[in-house]
Amino acid sequence: MEAIRFATIGTSGICEQFVNALKDVPASELVGCYSRSLDKARDFSLAHGASLAFDDLSVLASSDEIDAVYISSPNALHAPQAIEFLRAGKHVLVEKSFASNAREAGDVFAAADASGVVAMEAMRNLHVNTFERIGREVERIGKVRLANFSFSKVTSRVAKLRAGERINIFDPAMSAGALMDIGVYCVAPAIALFGEPEHVCAVGVTAKVPGCDEGDPCRLIDLSGVIALGYPDMAVSLTFGKVSDDKIACQVQGEDATLVWDQVSCPENLRVYDHEDKGMLFRLETGEGRRIDVAPPERDMTCEIQAFVDGVRGKRDLSRFREITLGTLRVMDEARRQMGVVFPADLSS
Repeated sequence: MEAIRFATIGTSGICEQFVNALKDVPASELVGCYSRSLDKARDFSLAHGASLAFDDLSVLASSDEIDAVYISSPNALHAPQAIEFLRAGKHVLVEKSFASNAREAGDVFAAADASGVVAMEAMRNLHVNTFERIGREVERIGKVRLANFSFSKVTSRVAKLRAGERINIFDPAMSAGALMDIGVYCVAPAIALFGEPEHVCAVGVTAKVPGCDEGDPCRLIDLSGVIALGYPDMAVSLTFGKVSDDKIACQVQGEDATLVWDQVSCPENLRVYDHEDKGMLFRLETGEGRRIDVAPPERDMTCEIQAFVDGVRGKRDLSRFREITLGTLRVMDEARRQMGVVFPADLSS
C-alpha cells in the first residue's frame, strides 16, 4: 500500500506534535512543509526527514508529490487555505477550530465534495479510544440529566495583551480567543455525545483588543466564559478560559450513575459512581468508584490521523465528524454573538 504523503502548514509546537504522531501511523509519511519563511520550512522539513519545502501555497497545492495537507495556521486562514488545497485535489486535515464560523466550514465541506476529496477537523479528543469508551458508558448510566465539561489554562501571552500588545491568540482578525482555542475542546464532545442543543446561553469575560476603535465591531476578544446548553430533558454546562487554571473533572450525570473523567482535551482516568438511595443525605458522598480499564495512547494525535487516513482510503465514513464540526461551530457562533465577540469573517457574506 502506497503511503499517504503529507505536507504541513506551519512550524508551531502543535505541528511538531503532529509530525511526531504521524510516524506512528502506518502507510503515512511527511514529505514537505510550508512556512512564510522558506528557511524555516527547509529547517522543519530536514529536522523531520522530509525533502520538500515551500513558501508559496499555490506551488504546494499544485505539487504532485503531496496527497494531503495538515493545516495548523491561525484559525482565520483555515477555510481559505483548505479550499485552495481541496480545489487542487488535496485532502485536508484542519487543526481545531476548523473554520472561523459555521458558514465557512460549510464552504470547506462543499469544496471537498466538489473535488471528491476528504476534509476533516483535527479534534483530537473525539478520536481517542477513551472517548469511544465514554460514549458506551454514557448509554449505561441511565437517563442523562446533567453534564459538566471544563477546560481552563493560563497562558503567559495574556500579559502581552494587558501590556497593550496585539497578539494572534487574542486577536479577532485571527478568529481567535479562549473559546476558539480552548473552549472548543468542551463544545465538541458535548455535541458528539448529545447532539445540538435547543438553546445556547453564554456569558464571557472579554477584553478590548489593542488598537481597535470604539466603533469597530471586532474590538472585543474573550478571555474566559461559561456556556449552558439546553436540551428537552437535560442541561450541559461548559466552562473555558485562558486566564485561570481548571482543576475539576468532567462528568456526565445519569439517573443510575455518574461517569467522571479527567482531561477534556484527552480523556483519561475514567470511573463510574453508581447511585445509591440513602434517603435524606445532604452531603457529598465519597468513594473510589468503578475504574474503567482504558487509557489513551502516549501520542493521542495518532488516533485522529489514523481516522483521517482511513477516510482518505475509503475505509471509514467520516460524515459523523463533519456534522459534529458544523454543530460545534454553530454553538460557538451563537456563544460569541451573545458575548459580543465578532470576527471579520462574520461580517462577510
